[in-house]
Amino acid sequence: MLSVETAIEKILSEIEPLGVERRDILSSLGRILAEDITTSRSNPPWDNSAMDGYALRCADTRGATPEKPSQLKVIYDLPAGSVPLRPIEKGEAVRIMTGAPVPEGADGVVMVEYTEKREGLVLVKKEVAPGENIRKKGEDFKEGDVVIEKGTLIRAFEVSMLATAGRPFVPVYQTPRVAVISTGDELVDIEESPSGGRIPDANGYALCAMVRECGCTPVHIGIARDNPEDLRSKLESAVSSDCIITSGGVSVGDYDLVKDVLRDMGSEMKFWKVAIKPGKPLAFGLIQGRPAFGLPGNPVSSIMAFEQFVRPALFRLSGRKEVFRRTFDAVLTGDVKKKPGRMNFLRGVMEYRDGRFYVTPLEGQGSGMISTLVRCNAYIVLPPESTGAKKGEVVKAQPVDWSLFYGGRPFL
Repeated sequence: MLSVETAIEKILSEIEPLGVERRDILSSLGRILAEDITTSRSNPPWDNSAMDGYALRCADTRGATPEKPSQLKVIYDLPAGSVPLRPIEKGEAVRIMTGAPVPEGADGVVMVEYTEKREGLVLVKKEVAPGENIRKKGEDFKEGDVVIEKGTLIRAFEVSMLATAGRPFVPVYQTPRVAVISTGDELVDIEESPSGGRIPDANGYALCAMVRECGCTPVHIGIARDNPEDLRSKLESAVSSDCIITSGGVSVGDYDLVKDVLRDMGSEMKFWKVAIKPGKPLAFGLIQGRPAFGLPGNPVSSIMAFEQFVRPALFRLSGRKEVFRRTFDAVLTGDVKKKPGRMNFLRGVMEYRDGRFYVTPLEGQGSGMISTLVRCNAYIVLPPESTGAKKGEVVKAQPVDWSLFYGGRPFL
């Protein structure tokens, strides 16, 4: 059996990002940037006021106090979107709005709260330091800077940067289409009533949902029955997609059918087993040049195999720079046991308190127990050589969603 690390290396070595297309910045949301974004302008484009107030020469406010304010002549008003009428000279000030360009000669802006307006004059009640309340040209970024790197997921923040940088259209990687096939005579669609030993096809829908969570487009092919003709028909329908995922039919004793069909279709399979629990019967290869994954049939095993192997592959196919979930050190709140030989991923609940992460293993770690999947927000990662861990030990934990970061009170 391959180690988890070796399996991931083999998978990623076979995958390259898809082609590139141009999108306007609103429709690029959620896509992956296909080139570095270099700016053709600085931000701010000029020195501008960070506050509503008065632009002035700081030397004219030396010694100013509420009891003994500096008295300056207001020569004009300067709203945002306007340009200065003339430079400021000694003893003068300009009424300025936030974002307006700072007039030549001014080296500070006093907030309006520290002033008093008189007929044609302003009384400044504090000393103003050079540079105070002025946003300098290029302090955010300068012309020629790389402001977003290739391989970045475009969020609303990146859209803001693209708009500021004057990039209405950007190159993004194409969105992978991912075919999902469930296999097995025991499966029925979720709209049917299971009877006679048959079960709902939870995997097909779960895997499609996970594909969509990865920013890809799922193509739900449906259920392939346990005969070569139906399996081949479903796989032939899938090869027009960019990636293929099957679940079921790859464990010892029942994978010969899948192997035979894949061989007949000219597939090139790279491996069939990985030293992981849950999820050992995992197949990966290429079907007519497209990456294909054969995941286990048990729901938890199928989802875990997707998490650790398929998700990074889809991110790579999408052009993402970072493809792996992060792991964190966490204090274990209960004992866990395992047999050495395979890397284990246990469902747990992770929380942050007293400056540390803690993770609690959930009861019910069987590969068919979906209820613990619903309750978990992290996986406890135990290395192959481990025989378990005791309460209070520090282990690796891998958060799987954002629930860990929600539920508290704001700002606390």
